[in-house]
Amino acid sequence: MDEEENKPMTISKELLNILACPKCKGDICLTEDEKGLICDSCRLMYKIEDDIPIMLIDEAVKLT
Repeated sequence: MDEEENKPMTISKELLNILACPKCKGDICLTEDEKGLICDSCRLMYKIEDDIPIMLIDEAVKLT
């Protein structure tokens, strides 16, 4: 397996500044492993697949 495939792509600060939770329109933050975006208000995580944030409420993972 190629090392590139295991290395998550870093989302630019500019993109993070304009992205908002699609449910509450609140702020989101990058997970420590950089594989998702979390909305603390809604307790949802939006996955990042192939370097693209999947910002669909129905695709979000509920956090406990």
